[in-house]
Amino acid sequence: MQLRSLIQSLSKATVSGDLDQEVTGVTSDSREVEKGNIFVAVRGSDVDGQKFIPQAIEKGACAIVSEVAPSTDWDGKVCWAHVSDSRAAVASLACAWNENPSAGMKVVGITGTNGKTTTAFITHAIMESVWTRAGLLGTVQVNDGEKVVTATHTTPGPVELQKILRNMADNACRGVAMEISSHALEQKRTDGLQLDVAVFSNLSQDHLDYHGNMDGYFAAKRRMFELLETQEGDKKPTAVVNLDDPYGQRLVEEFKGRLYFLTYGHGVHANMRIGRETQTVRGTEFEIKFKDREYLVRTPYIGRFNVFNCTAALAACIAAGIKPRDAVRAFADAPQVPGRMENVGTRDGATLFVDYAHTPDALENACAALRELRPKRLITVFGCGGNRDRTKRPLMGQAASAGSDLCIVTSDNPRDEDPEVIIRDVEKGMVGKRYESIPDRMTAIQTAVNISAEGDVILVAGKGHETYQEIAGNRIDFDDRRAAYKALNLKKVE
Repeated sequence: MQLRSLIQSLSKATVSGDLDQEVTGVTSDSREVEKGNIFVAVRGSDVDGQKFIPQAIEKGACAIVSEVAPSTDWDGKVCWAHVSDSRAAVASLACAWNENPSAGMKVVGITGTNGKTTTAFITHAIMESVWTRAGLLGTVQVNDGEKVVTATHTTPGPVELQKILRNMADNACRGVAMEISSHALEQKRTDGLQLDVAVFSNLSQDHLDYHGNMDGYFAAKRRMFELLETQEGDKKPTAVVNLDDPYGQRLVEEFKGRLYFLTYGHGVHANMRIGRETQTVRGTEFEIKFKDREYLVRTPYIGRFNVFNCTAALAACIAAGIKPRDAVRAFADAPQVPGRMENVGTRDGATLFVDYAHTPDALENACAALRELRPKRLITVFGCGGNRDRTKRPLMGQAASAGSDLCIVTSDNPRDEDPEVIIRDVEKGMVGKRYESIPDRMTAIQTAVNISAEGDVILVAGKGHETYQEIAGNRIDFDDRRAAYKALNLKKVE
């Protein structure tokens, strides 16, 4: 592909040098530069890519894209594009280099604090059931229509993202379900993406160490709908929004008349209205009223929050062009979502669930969902991550203690912090219920199993699908599901 045609994708760039060159790739990582690559010098919060421009030139980059103009010793042999926003530039170039793969597929983007992964999994399952091939991109895994690999980021950087979407298109995927994180939106990783559907699930306290406050967090999520309003191409996108969530209501009000909405919730003003819900340990069934028709949805998931996730997925698939009855029928074969209210097993009549709940709101919802199973006792094992929002810790303690009969506070990913300090922060929110503090997570899970009795339910919360712990700068193997399975099958530890 010619450099001239790729540079045309950049908005208001000042370009100097030879544009008649063949490009071999686009990257923002100087370590990956190969001869003929375009190197975009992204000014990050931790690393300034502009420092690595000489290294990129030395390795054979054919062009530099940067927020700074060429230096006085620039010899003109390498093309230089001076731009106002390097993050937007790398997203545009990655999209153009991969020939805009999202334009030819039905793309559903899902954002919100809780429920993104489950909603994406369900949306993908419905798409795959109806269309045979569909892509999935999110926190747990990436499925490009032919192979499944473990994900490294909820939403990868723009170069990797567009490459994955290109593979999906080449593998004949008709649709894509993808999670879109607030970090990705703020860092412009998804700029240039052409969405058919944008889903907003909810907003509650999380990532305030990055966004500063809830207004900043909401502004990052809101950006997905700003992009939806201004995206190029022939698509007529739909915004699918949870009308029961205050921030969802705010989105609808702010974009009224600017976007086409398909809202869902329990209220009479929702386009897709949730009705009667019935739950057992095997799953949930609920009613949906949509366009004067009623549908009975049977799912293998438990919890009121999963009714919202299922409804969001149903609305997204309908907005993407799947017939309502075909979408509802696909729920019968919907897969278990790894680490999302996952039933690991039973010992002596006590059942253990693993869930990713790592925010106060998610933990409150997880406890409430298991309460609906009417256990004799609900025993909750949980912790909080280190080097993250400290104000969340007592709120997690409050949510767990209010929703459980017994809590065991333990380590999550302490990272560089002292686990005992994190636990003390959590304990400040513990109210009215008995609890124990056991820093070692395996011992905490084993203790919960040891003290359980017939009819009890154990919730191990916080890490879900994760297969590691980050402790003192090291990443060690640890999987809540494997740990729970081991605990359920061991004799009591003395």
